[in-house]
Amino acid sequence: MTLVEFDPPERFVLGTVGPPGQREFFLQASDGSRRVQMALEKLHAQVLAERIGELLDQVAGLESTVAAAAAAADNAPLDTPISQDFRVSALALSWDDERHVVVIEAHDHDPDEVDELDPVEERHSLRVSLPPAQARAFARRCETVVRAGRPSCPFCGGPVDESGHICPRANGYKR
Repeated sequence: MTLVEFDPPERFVLGTVGPPGQREFFLQASDGSRRVQMALEKLHAQVLAERIGELLDQVAGLESTVAAAAAAADNAPLDTPISQDFRVSALALSWDDERHVVVIEAHDHDPDEVDELDPVEERHSLRVSLPPAQARAFARRCETVVRAGRPSCPFCGGPVDESGHICPRANGYKR
């Protein structure tokens, strides 16, 4: 199993490639000449942002990280070229109480089922340690990127394309 660790990374960001409705989500972690790029689902990014915010509210306090997060914000686009080193299938989030950092792990496999997997097949994992301000800024960027997609239908909450969509709340009529 390959484990790449960034403690802390120079840069850890979420971004997308493609137009709304066809976007691919990528996490990039980098420091110096090392860069790891992982593809993930939109839902992974959304839940990760929510959980980081909840974790920081519990352990670090809202006031202590909100102001510092603004200073730590990274709004630059993804570094190019963009390629997928692996696809995330499981995420883990924890707080290191001794070092006061948020630890995010991304795996291309279920870590609980490693023993059952084919030992010949290579597995990839990433571990990133972020100070609270950088973690809060990362979570805010995730929320912004996720919201930047297609608008939601006011009736069913589903995504609406430019041509509209078939709304289940309207008995299949196109809105």
